[in-house]
Amino acid sequence: MGIAVSSWPLASAVARRGQIGVVSGTGLDLVFARKLQMGDPDGRLRQAMNHFPIKEMADRVWARYFVSGGKKPSTPFKSKPVPTVCPSRALLELIVVANFAEVFLAKTGHDGLVGINLLEKVQIPTLPSLFGSMLAGVDFVLMGAGIPRAIPAALDHLAALQPTELKLDVTGAESGEEFLVKFDPREFSPADLQSLRRPQFLAIVSSSTLASTLARKCTGKVDGFVVEGATAGGHNAPPRGALVVDEAGEPVYGPRDIPDLGQIRDLGLPFWLAGSFGKPERLQEALELGAQGIQVGTAFAFCEESGILPEIKTQALQLSAEHRARIFTDPLASPTGFPFKVLHMENTLSEDSVYADRERVCDLGYLRELYRMEGGAIGYRCPGEPTEEYARKEGDPANTEGRKCLCNGLLATVGLGQTRKEVPEPPIVTSGDDVANIAQFLRTGRDSYTAGEVIDDLLCGLSETPVATPSA
Repeated sequence: MGIAVSSWPLASAVARRGQIGVVSGTGLDLVFARKLQMGDPDGRLRQAMNHFPIKEMADRVWARYFVSGGKKPSTPFKSKPVPTVCPSRALLELIVVANFAEVFLAKTGHDGLVGINLLEKVQIPTLPSLFGSMLAGVDFVLMGAGIPRAIPAALDHLAALQPTELKLDVTGAESGEEFLVKFDPREFSPADLQSLRRPQFLAIVSSSTLASTLARKCTGKVDGFVVEGATAGGHNAPPRGALVVDEAGEPVYGPRDIPDLGQIRDLGLPFWLAGSFGKPERLQEALELGAQGIQVGTAFAFCEESGILPEIKTQALQLSAEHRARIFTDPLASPTGFPFKVLHMENTLSEDSVYADRERVCDLGYLRELYRMEGGAIGYRCPGEPTEEYARKEGDPANTEGRKCLCNGLLATVGLGQTRKEVPEPPIVTSGDDVANIAQFLRTGRDSYTAGEVIDDLLCGLSETPVATPSA
């Protein structure tokens, strides 16, 4: 879905209906800091922080970022530290508190299940993000966009309040050389806390080979899978083999890219199917194939409870109703190199003119590539930054062609975009192919729909109620 689309109101609405509500954990520290600067008008962030188990830590975060009455729309957001291998104490506190608050609010007022979705590619904030969500009692952790082999063991260590580390992917690392990011949960725990409940871990995979590898070779338990096809929104797994694009410039997926569900069933773990399953007949199909249920992403992304700006939802629904919704699987847009689905909409980065007019800047840093500099230190570069800066950091300038700043663009999609020289960041909207069908959820005389109405429509006619998870 992107950043803060599946935020706590959507996850709460889904969980209240007996499904698994999932919040997006990507960039939650930045989302939280910017919402505090907007003044927390409904008081819900203050409510969450009042329940954080270390009052002094919550108070420090509040003092750093809260703006009474909210900042002026023309005033830029105050910056926060960019993630690095050795993050400051202030940044770690912000990450822990932000993830706690998001999960706490999603779980408040009901007994339903709540998960959090993280990207494996965004490695540096992972451990404090997991810990903050576990402090709030998160039930599931979902992770894809990479190979999350180390996460099950990390959850075990965090639950036991043991020091934890993750190996980082560093371009140019020499044979036998390891780069680690470390986190000690005891430094962010109340003194009387003995342990935490370990959430279940669901790996997001696109192949039976990866599912088998994770189920059998992870240190720690994998509890299930979300099996995601190439029509799902956000980042897609690259096609297997050499990249081939069609006449429109989109990656070509073939038979080798279709996961073998028989092999996944044989692993004996529950799984959910994702990617154009947002119809009752596709849900029934998923159940007949042995799935526990489906992951619902696109349908929830444009419902009333999602974080996307109302005007963007309205435009997407109109495009769907008029059969003009068009998705482009862009092989270049994401700095990660993964294909990224982009919904074509006016006044967004999907338009060449908007992309050309935006000044290239990388000031948030979540998707930066870590690389080994001469001497062994870690450097940071992003194909979305100014080309000359990227080249200065030993990057190939060709890698910057067509790259878009997803961090800033996705924040603009949910109303948290930065303003520079009184020019607001243009949004970028990601969606699955099912955006063509979201108008089906509109009731007569209505111009919007709720998450509950999506669930009602998907479950209509089923004799048993499966468990569906929203994408984040």
